[in-house]
Amino acid sequence: MLPLRYSRRWQIASLVILCLVLAAALMPAIWFWDDKVKALLVFRGVDKWLHGVTFLALSVWFCGLYPRGSYWRIGIGLLAFGLMIEACQRMLSYRSAEWFDVAADGAGIIVGLVIGIAGLGGWCLRVEEYLAGHHSD
Repeated sequence: MLPLRYSRRWQIASLVILCLVLAAALMPAIWFWDDKVKALLVFRGVDKWLHGVTFLALSVWFCGLYPRGSYWRIGIGLLAFGLMIEACQRMLSYRSAEWFDVAADGAGIIVGLVIGIAGLGGWCLRVEEYLAGHHSD
């Protein structure tokens, strides 16, 4: 982990985010829609994008917490998390597991890691520096 002043808080926030993603992935996808058939048609086209964007955001989040040399571990860890989500969904009668979901996760992870390498990595340090500067005024 990067030398963060509030590393424990960042770790807790990371755990909360991962739990929220897991909860969202395991809840019934159409529980809030009146027209279930329409909901299925909407989610059919958007589902892979949701996977990709979610894992892109997770990658960028963790690139903010860890040094560049750890990015490969972030990628493997998030891919394992995506596989675990699909395994859990396979055990539920109201969800389905798909390999294309894992592929979308992987694509999002790669794009997120590239964004981290391109300059957004370590963003947590910059946030803490900004906050420290505003507290000292």
